[in-house]
Amino acid sequence: MIRTATRSASRSFTLALRIALFSSLFMAPVGAFAYSAANTAGNGLSGAGFVLYVSLQRSAG
Repeated sequence: MIRTATRSASRSFTLALRIALFSSLFMAPVGAFAYSAANTAGNGLSGAGFVLYVSLQRSAG
């Protein structure tokens, strides 16, 4: 009984470690992009985002 519990706990730990590893591999680039985009100089309105902002403001008013 103790061997089965130890084996089950070991498998659970291994599975949790694998999930954490793969999650971090997929989320790290997204987080890095969001961090770099948040640290840009200025008011953040440039390019397509600015065009979208202006078009939404015109349609709202």
